[in-house]
Amino acid sequence: MHVAAGAREGVAAGFTLLEVLVAIVVLSFGVLGMVGLQTAALNAHREARLQSVGVRLASELAELMRGNKQVATQVSAAANPYLQADFRGPAPAPGVDCIQGCAAPLDAARYDMQQWLTQVLAQLPGARVVICFDASPYDAKGLPQWPCTSNGNTGVVQVKLGWTRGKTRRSASASDAFEQVSDASSRPYVILPITPGNTQ
Repeated sequence: MHVAAGAREGVAAGFTLLEVLVAIVVLSFGVLGMVGLQTAALNAHREARLQSVGVRLASELAELMRGNKQVATQVSAAANPYLQADFRGPAPAPGVDCIQGCAAPLDAARYDMQQWLTQVLAQLPGARVVICFDASPYDAKGLPQWPCTSNGNTGVVQVKLGWTRGKTRRSASASDAFEQVSDASSRPYVILPITPGNTQ
């Protein structure tokens, strides 16, 4: 029995259509993978940028404190505006204006902190700041911690910064997709030890 030429062409045309559909499905998975990779890269870039901003801000504060060591070495928060027990905003109201210069080192420290905390709130989303004399900025497991465990006899001030950041777990739901600094398990993302100087 001889198969007609038209029938063979119909079978070939159907097989080609199936190949095209399979190719489209494979290409779709590839495109979805590239979109996911691009999203992950953008999130990683954002987190790296925020980490860099946090380190830069902590370094700026270190220079301000070293420039005003007469105040920065004081262990009492009343005498040392650089110390912050647990600052989460809003930005402090301007108390003194030192643009033309300040006569008293304490006024300069207040002005420095007002300006610096305003920058922190503007550049780090949901920022949290703890600045204290701390002998143990890390817990027994080596993880950074918010509480301060020193009365100032260490001579080292720890600047601890945290902010709202995206979680890396893909299974996180929309309500759980961000780690807030108010979460019970949150930890500082930047800890910078500062030696403001000695009192002599």
